[in-house]
Amino acid sequence: MENAAPSGNRRGRRSRQEILDVAARVMSARGYAGTSMSVLVKETGLPRSAFYYHFESKAGLLSEVMARGARAFFDAMRAAHRNPPTGGSPRERLGWYLQQTGEVSVHHEEFLRLMLVLVMSNEAAEAAEAMRTVIDVRTEGRELMRDMIHSAFAVEGDDIATAVADELAHFGMAGFDGAFVSRQTKDGKSMAEFMSQLTDALAAIGEARVVTLRAQAGTGSTPAPAV
Repeated sequence: MENAAPSGNRRGRRSRQEILDVAARVMSARGYAGTSMSVLVKETGLPRSAFYYHFESKAGLLSEVMARGARAFFDAMRAAHRNPPTGGSPRERLGWYLQQTGEVSVHHEEFLRLMLVLVMSNEAAEAAEAMRTVIDVRTEGRELMRDMIHSAFAVEGDDIATAVADELAHFGMAGFDGAFVSRQTKDGKSMAEFMSQLTDALAAIGEARVVTLRAQAGTGSTPAPAV
């Protein structure tokens, strides 16, 4: 009898984990609106009561799916970026960061696919917490891109590296988003190829801005914002 409660807790944790796993997979393929509780019941083989035991509603389930996915994604990203190269050119350093980023994205496709579906639709308006997670993920993603670019151009000094990173962070995110969406079409291009091309584009723009910023610093003028 003493083991009954712990055993029940373990079963409860397993069923909760299984629901989250299945919901992430199905919602990323069908979208939030296209994923009914009936579908989830069928996919998991668990009774409907199990869902409402762990989650108040489908919106609450989506919120948990997004929160868990965000934690796993950024934990993996921080681990992948833990030991960046100490030498090399800005282009080489940026290439290392983006290749690591692309590799992590390949292993977290369900989460990223669902996030983009939510970004491009209004189907989960009822799930306010999930949508806040989406916004937080986008914000943290831009900060991560800014940090990668800043680190790559750090050899140019903090002021120049900061200016370049601030100007290119949004473009870098747009390039990553496009690469991820294109990969979903299975058009034959690998994420590694896309990240290599994104590296070339960001590095070329960044190197051009470095030249301009150096010249402006030499004349004492205020750096002009990128257009």
